[in-house]
Amino acid sequence: MQPGISTHVFLQQRLHPGLLDAMVRGGARSIEIFAARHHFDYADRSAVREIAQWFRSNEVTATLHQPLYADAQWSRHVAPTLNLIDVEKSRRIDAMDEVKRALESAEQIPFGAVVLHLGVREDHWSARSLENSLTAIEHLKAFARPLGVKCLVENLHNEVATPEHILEVLKVGHFDNVGVCFDTGHAQLSEIGLEGSFALLKPRIAELHVHDNGGVRDEHLWPGSGAIDWAALSRLAAQLPAGLPGILEISHELEETAETVTAKARTAYDLFEKNAEADSLRERQAKE
Repeated sequence: MQPGISTHVFLQQRLHPGLLDAMVRGGARSIEIFAARHHFDYADRSAVREIAQWFRSNEVTATLHQPLYADAQWSRHVAPTLNLIDVEKSRRIDAMDEVKRALESAEQIPFGAVVLHLGVREDHWSARSLENSLTAIEHLKAFARPLGVKCLVENLHNEVATPEHILEVLKVGHFDNVGVCFDTGHAQLSEIGLEGSFALLKPRIAELHVHDNGGVRDEHLWPGSGAIDWAALSRLAAQLPAGLPGILEISHELEETAETVTAKARTAYDLFEKNAEADSLRERQAKE
């Protein structure tokens, strides 16, 4: 994996080059920008220009996470307000329009992909949610393509974006160029678990969201702080193409500083590297 991190860890702060520098010092070679107006105001030309200039000056790849909140006035207690598959058509349109506004920043920032959410926690799988998912992806894919941005669908902790249903959406829509962002924490909480989810989605995985939890709720902890078997995940990740971004997506509620993110990111990447080295050693020993 190419080591990466999401600015989600700094979601309570305005994004600025100093925070991006802290991520790079921690070893990140890919950064996912979490689109939230209070954090990264994609509608503000000067804010977009500042971040674009930083990426032009650093050899770091960029991806974008779709906005989940419509209001710039945000707090940790606010639930996501943008839903691409909302039962109300006007709300679906509003959500797609907001994602498009965020995508327009790709005219300056070299985003290679955008991560999309199909639904929120309470959404259920149905013929209607399938149809709304197809419509959302079709519209956003058409908007993102001229900007050089690939759409990735994330497996979520809801009924719509399970591995099985994601594959059905992609198959029915003939979305051959749409990939998957494989979220380790969400997979851990799913009915089929981490390895089962990976086995289904593997051919489509283009990015990883890497975080831990205790197996009960979606906590977005640093790797090694929960119940995920990181040695097993390392073996799975080794099956993916080299250089695929492995994005640490850590909770902003942990209230990390730039300094602690730098240190903890290094520790997390060291964990992955040690597991990879151990796997390589076992393979050599098995052949001898």
